[in-house]
This record gives sequence, C-alpha cells and structure tokens, in this order.
Amino acid sequence: MARKNEKASAKKDDREFFLALDQLSKERKLDKDMLIKSIEAGLASAYKKEMGESRTVVAKLNEEAGRIEFFAFQKVVEGEPQEDNELSLEEALDIDPNAKIGDIIGEDITPLSLSRIAAQTAKQVIMQRINEAIREQIASEMNDKEGELVTAIIRRIESGIVYVEITGSQMEGVMSVADQSPTDEYHIGDVIKVFVKRVRENAFGNTQVVVSRSCAGFVKKLFEIEVPELKSGLVKVKNIVREAGNRTKMVVYTDDPNLDALSACIGMRGERVNSIVGQLGGEKIDVILYTSNIVEYIIRCLNPLKSVISVKVDEEAKRAEVLVADNKLSLAIGKGGMNAKLASRLVGMKLDIRSISSVTEDQGE
Repeated sequence: MARKNEKASAKKDDREFFLALDQLSKERKLDKDMLIKSIEAGLASAYKKEMGESRTVVAKLNEEAGRIEFFAFQKVVEGEPQEDNELSLEEALDIDPNAKIGDIIGEDITPLSLSRIAAQTAKQVIMQRINEAIREQIASEMNDKEGELVTAIIRRIESGIVYVEITGSQMEGVMSVADQSPTDEYHIGDVIKVFVKRVRENAFGNTQVVVSRSCAGFVKKLFEIEVPELKSGLVKVKNIVREAGNRTKMVVYTDDPNLDALSACIGMRGERVNSIVGQLGGEKIDVILYTSNIVEYIIRCLNPLKSVISVKVDEEAKRAEVLVADNKLSLAIGKGGMNAKLASRLVGMKLDIRSISSVTEDQGE
C-alpha cells in the first residue's frame, strides 16, 4: 500500500513540475523546447551523480504522460563487454528480443522518486540550466538589437566606465570612456538611451552588451525616432560622421521627387533637428543634401560655409583644394580643424582649405 501511495505522490510531483515549467516558460517568455533540453541535461547529470551510474543516462520530460523518465543506453557488442557503456547480446536480448550486434539499447531506469539529496541536487542543476537558458535567449535577442537604440538604467560607475542594465532583460551593458559623450553627465539610477554596438563575452564568460552614446549611429537612430520619413525609408542617410560633443554631419537624400529630404530632417522652424541637438547637450548638427556633383558636394559638406570661391579636385590623389574668402577661413576649418576634418571624412578626400590672400602671396613669390 505504501508503494502505491509513493507512486501516486511521485506522479503528483511530476504533474506539478510540468505545470511550473509551463508557467515559467510563459512568464519569462522562454523558448520551451530550449528550456526542456536544458532541464533534461541537468536531471541526467543529477541522476548519474546520485545513483553512481556509469552508463550513458538520458532524462526525458514526457509531458504527455506527465512524468519524468530516465534511460540508460548501452551498445550491444560481440563477446564480453569491455566498457560500462557496452552489453553482451545475451543481456540485450533480455531487454529487447530483437536486439542485434551494434544496436544501442535503452533501458528504463526511472526511479519511483529521487532521494531528498538527489532532488536537491537536481533542483540546483535545473536552476543553473534555467539561468543559462535565460542568458542564452537574452543574448540571442540582444544580438538582434545590434545597431539599435535601447533604454538602460545606470547601475554603477567604475574607473570612468559606465555599467548599465538593459531594461526588459538581465543583460549588462558596458559603456567605455570612448563611448561616452563629453556633454553627458552620468549618475547611478539615471535612465538613458544607448546604442547597441555589439554583444560579447567578458573575461568571466558572462555575456555583455557594448553600448555607446558617442558613435554616429546613436545620432542616426535619434533622427529615425524624430523623423518618420527616415524611419519609413522615404528619406535615406547617405553618410554620417561625428565628433561627440562637438559636431555631427549627416548627408541625406530621397528617391521621391515630391519629397524634400532636407526639410523633412530639419522640420518646421528647425523643430526636429533642434530636438536632437537638445538631447545631445547642444552639439552642432549639419544636415546636408547629397549631390553626385563632387565640387558641389564638397561645398555642401563644408556647411554652413557660404563663401567658397573655388574647388579644384584631384580624384586620383583623393585630394581637393578649396579656396575661400579671407574672413571665412577660420569658419571653413572650424574650431580645432573640426569642420574641415568631418567634411573630409564625408567626401572621402583630403581637403586643403586656403584663403585667397595666402594663394595670392604664394603666386607673388
């Protein structure tokens, strides 16, 4: 009678296990098949450790029957077995009358119930496997978010490096000093937007998300939020370069002759671009309309310069000489050479910007 009660109790525990598994899968939005495989591996490991089983053990979550099953597998060999994972044909025929040499025979070794120690071990292994499955799934989801903006909470700051928690996940994001904008201030508990650069494993084998607020992609994604025409693909970004905290230059175009790509990005009275400037702490943003005319393109990329006198392009040498009015030279070059540097990166050429008086002096020598 006691044995019958033990069977009923084991069956009840198994049923409760499957209900809990189903609930966990739904609550954590986990792939149930992946979760089941992880748990089966954990149960098999716990069984072998508790029972001292040397054969290959496979655990099977039989959801249809509502029970957890264990099987030991051995290969049928000719003559006397030499290893624990082998059995003789004679032994195999006792398990399966159709067995033959070379077959893999599975024997049902499901216990009525695991001991308390085995159950505790199984629980620990299962939780470990579940956490691994959660991390793997979240890492996979984060890989899909590479190149996107996500919301994050600053959890700690160490040696200038900002560590964040990606909201809606258990993933840690790391933002190096180089990935921080000089105009930003970071405080623990702040909720910020970050750009996902890539997903990697750290030195401890944990998955980490490398995030940034200084890259050009961060500004591009802010524009996509602010400008529906960019998000929909009606307006496209040809190129974008940035020196975080100083200046961004973004080149746009459209294939729709009825759409003004420049106005779409700037907005009425500059409201769209000004909104992004505000989010970037006052960083300057130049939105440039693309043209295939290289001379005109260079002039536009030096925006807001309006006094270019001439441009001589040497496409083979990837150089261009830009002549400007004397009073526009500092504007053309920009503070610390920033305007010229970003324009050069946009056009893919070295820009030699000179004033008209310097050219005249050279010619007079």
